[in-house]
Amino acid sequence: MGTHHTTVRFSEASEALDCPTGDSLLQLAQQNGVDITATCGGRGRCRSCRIKLVEGNLPEPTVADRAQLSGEEIRERYRLSCQCLLTSDATVSIAPPINETSFQILSETGERDEGHVWKLDSGITKTYLHPERPSTESQKTSESEVLLGASESGNGLDIGLDTVRRIPEMLDDISGGVTVTRFRGQILSIEAGDTSPQSFGLAFDIGTTTVVAYLINLITGETVSSVSGLNPQTVFGGDLISRITFAAEQPSNVQKLHSRIIAYLNDLSKQACQLAGVECDHVYKAVIVGNTCMHHLLLGIDPTSVGKAPYLPIIRHSYACSAREAGLRLNRGARLFMLPLVAGFVGADTVGMILSTGIDDKPGICIAADIGTNAEVVLSGPDGIIACSSPAGPALEGGQIHDGMRAALGAIDKVSIDEDIRIHTIGDVPALGICGSGLIDAVAALLDVGIIAPSGRMVLEPEKQLPEPLVGRLRLGADDRPEFVLVWADSSANRTDIVLSQGDIRELQLAKAAIISGVEALVVQAGVATDDIAEFMLAGGFGNYLNIHSARRIGLIPDIPADRIRYVANAAGSGAQMALLSETERDRADALAESVTHISLAGYPEFQKMYLGAMGFPKMIR
Repeated sequence: MGTHHTTVRFSEASEALDCPTGDSLLQLAQQNGVDITATCGGRGRCRSCRIKLVEGNLPEPTVADRAQLSGEEIRERYRLSCQCLLTSDATVSIAPPINETSFQILSETGERDEGHVWKLDSGITKTYLHPERPSTESQKTSESEVLLGASESGNGLDIGLDTVRRIPEMLDDISGGVTVTRFRGQILSIEAGDTSPQSFGLAFDIGTTTVVAYLINLITGETVSSVSGLNPQTVFGGDLISRITFAAEQPSNVQKLHSRIIAYLNDLSKQACQLAGVECDHVYKAVIVGNTCMHHLLLGIDPTSVGKAPYLPIIRHSYACSAREAGLRLNRGARLFMLPLVAGFVGADTVGMILSTGIDDKPGICIAADIGTNAEVVLSGPDGIIACSSPAGPALEGGQIHDGMRAALGAIDKVSIDEDIRIHTIGDVPALGICGSGLIDAVAALLDVGIIAPSGRMVLEPEKQLPEPLVGRLRLGADDRPEFVLVWADSSANRTDIVLSQGDIRELQLAKAAIISGVEALVVQAGVATDDIAEFMLAGGFGNYLNIHSARRIGLIPDIPADRIRYVANAAGSGAQMALLSETERDRADALAESVTHISLAGYPEFQKMYLGAMGFPKMIR
């Protein structure tokens, strides 16, 4: 019996696609290069992959459809593409939640630790030479020695074959001299003329959600440009497990994820070079940091083993290869260096954070937390460094939130309450939705006035008397669960009410419980108390936009005095820059990674109890 097929046309695409029975619309799109954002990885737990059926027989809504879509949306022929199985030919339109532009991505790196002195030594050297051709054939020499000097003879050339093949064209006109570029003695490139002042490197921080690139002058150490954007892999899932699941579905998916990130790094490299007036051919070294999953996908390695017990990466130590071999379009001889991983999901970005914060040399109990879709936490104390990784999920990036969005133009990023709700949006424009920092502010403010109980339940009739404008924002949503209107439709950019739902509060509880219980696990493992924490450092794009009071109020970070908490900007990116500029620091990263004790929260005896205990909100803070 043959397999039944239907023909599907996405209104955004030009060609009709053949869809085998049993495949969802999301699967069809992913296998044919049609981008549908699936923040939850196609598990029916968010609204991001919704589509509208323009033509064709409308399937009955699933349980997930009814949970994520309003009754009006369902009547208007909207469905979740991950749940939609078609039985007839159809035309569908992709309906992204919002048009996100001008993202607020942290590219700033903090000041490097003043207590640790390091030298500028990138390993890249450039030498300008004036070769002279021999006058007689009796001289014992070769064309390579003509170009490079007699010093290169004797023990053979440490030079790539591609560069050797280009020597004949270099010899066509050597009157203007040549510039030889080496890394630790190995010849990377031979270029006509004097290009010795042009020596650059790139440092990349590849996050689950965002990517940042820094173009650096290897002679002066100056960052000459930085560019950033969204990780293009996010359409396949907002968190690491979603992407690992997608990679495991079929072998070609690993290549899809790899190609996406490599193409994007090349785009960022080109942008950074254009901004600085630099040629990509004058970039000779690149250093990359990222979590274990991002590390593997950048190299085209299947990350499936990281997603199941015992969570082992394929490679853990620092790795070096030709940039061209990895797919980066820089100088032909450019070298690519991946900083080492620690273990499990504690990756090279954490090593970069340790390197740049100098947490290993700090007195007392110090904690650094890189908070995002995945939260990495490091504790340094008398007995050394311990670290863990906690899956916060996409809620803090606006994922799986009713009106959630990333930190982009129009996102509510700050919320306060007096007689009524007060909001601030990125760009001071009408609100499109709410991002993670705004979500935390909103919940903290509603906790203070009693609209949200410590359990996380939204209270329709608060115990204390509230101003009428606030009371008027409380209502039952389409799912008969409470919600709070943050922005009325007539004031929003998309002319719909922007709300905080009961489900949003639960998603935030899950995220913050994962983070703070990771911190608590390290504190217990170190045999200290929360009050012993001398310094708590907030790293990463999300962590640096947090309101510290709000984060303490909801129990996302420890309730310690605010003067012990500080922002350290993009510490992972700063570590990548240090390793780019200093071979001593790159070598030190290897030693640091080996010295860290890794705690697997999945196997930690008390973690489940800690996690459940952290679900509620504090009744008050100090």
